[in-house]
Amino acid sequence: MRLERVAIDGDPVGTAARTRALQPAPDSVEEVVRDVVAAVRAGGDEAVRELTARFDTGGAGPPPLRVTPEELEAALVGLDPPVRAALDVAVTNVALVADAAGGEDREVRLPQGHTVTLREVPVRRAAIYVPGGRSPYPSTVVMGVVTARAAGVEEVCVCTPPATRPEGAVGDAHPVVLGACALVGATEVYRMGGAQAVAALALGTQSIPRVDVIAGPGSLFVQEAKRQLGGEVGIDLFAGPSDLLVLCDGEADVHALALDLLAQAEHGAASLAAAVSDDAALLDLLEVEVEAAAARRPEVELAPVLLAEAASLREALAFAEHLAPEHLQLVGPEAEALAHLVRAAGCVLVGADSGTAFSDYVAGSNHTLPTGGAARFASGLGPRAFRRRISEVRVGKGAGALAPAGAVVARAEGLEFHAESMEARLRGGGR
Repeated sequence: MRLERVAIDGDPVGTAARTRALQPAPDSVEEVVRDVVAAVRAGGDEAVRELTARFDTGGAGPPPLRVTPEELEAALVGLDPPVRAALDVAVTNVALVADAAGGEDREVRLPQGHTVTLREVPVRRAAIYVPGGRSPYPSTVVMGVVTARAAGVEEVCVCTPPATRPEGAVGDAHPVVLGACALVGATEVYRMGGAQAVAALALGTQSIPRVDVIAGPGSLFVQEAKRQLGGEVGIDLFAGPSDLLVLCDGEADVHALALDLLAQAEHGAASLAAAVSDDAALLDLLEVEVEAAAARRPEVELAPVLLAEAASLREALAFAEHLAPEHLQLVGPEAEALAHLVRAAGCVLVGADSGTAFSDYVAGSNHTLPTGGAARFASGLGPRAFRRRISEVRVGKGAGALAPAGAVVARAEGLEFHAESMEARLRGGGR
């Protein structure tokens, strides 16, 4: 674990920039992804199989890309009862929150006598990417599929990379992930990952029908593929390496905060965990707690952990706003009182008991969130990622009032037929 201590010293913007620099700069993946997309575009299923063998299974040929319904049912039956019960809690809570976020149709009546109805309609087909490199992520299955279902999507498929694992055969997707897919009713499940999976879903192959939206977290290769194919398929957001900032006052429980920071560090060396406070003594204690706890779990040793001292909690909040973290925890009475001022965070967790891990699994909020500072302008995954807003316009008798104004604008742009098109409705009486 790489633990650093800094002072903000009246420079929240610069300190936030230096904090982001703690996350290792990724090697360029653009060219690799471009080659993968081109291969899938040209080769379809065969290219996906070859790339899956190369990148996911160490050269071993993967089984058929699509997981059969019988395999999914067997995985569901094979789930440990406590895991099944816990996933049921997550499914219920995510569904309740997603249902509450759905948009409603609205009709707007304009002064000229016409109406514009704003309708939200779901896409027909969506895909959820579920990572599988470091660990299985059944929680991502829940977050993606349940939210898409709440949006009204008819067909929701899942793709997850196969791998060589001691508990499974070469090329198997993880059985807990498959069990979760069966539990939430995924329409189809595919054994594939990486940029080739995104390309196959976006473009379609001989056996994989193309989708309208791809959502879910993944590696930099997955995110770069989503970026390159964004013009051909809808994407949710760029969900890169995870990050957490804890903003705390002197009354926070340092033992719980240390565990929160190290839970974040479990996401890998590219993850960022930070705490900021105006209380130097609390940060001293937190440093000791983090180092002691980290010694028990060597897998977190490469992750960066930052402890930042601010002159005041307002300066700490300014630092948080410029960092725009994926997760922001506010802990301690004075820190919690700042919740209504937060404008740049993927998810805000308020109170001593609101550890980020709850939102990762069972709180009901979605754990697919903007990372790397993107919370300045992006939102977490919700039903609207799978829905489109359509304007339904009925001009009718409003043509008489609208056409003269519209024609003037059209002619100012040099578009005569636009003007004549609107004026023709004047002669027609606005029928």
